[in-house]
Amino acid sequence: MNNKDIHLDLLRKLESNPAYTQRELSHEMGVSLGKVNYCMKKLIEKGSIKLSNFSHNSNKVGYAYLLTPKGLEEKARLTFAFLKIKMEEYEMLKDEISLLKKDTEKLKSE
Repeated sequence: MNNKDIHLDLLRKLESNPAYTQRELSHEMGVSLGKVNYCMKKLIEKGSIKLSNFSHNSNKVGYAYLLTPKGLEEKARLTFAFLKIKMEEYEMLKDEISLLKKDTEKLKSE
């Protein structure tokens, strides 16, 4: 999983649940906690997300990662780029499947 894929996945997950912890994101995405932390810092630096404190108590401070308008734009841009790549892969696979079907038909007729 490259950083762009991780950024898109993070933006999607945080949009649906801003209260995710980095540990939960790491576990759910199957990437290291350090990688999630690094990518979150980059998204914060770019202004795509902001960290907001939502509760105080004696045991724990809760945080929410909120997508900014810039973050929503970034998510849309990454989504379109991801979709374009997947559509190209789909077309290549479709062509390959077609060729394989022709090859199997030839083998059947021999």
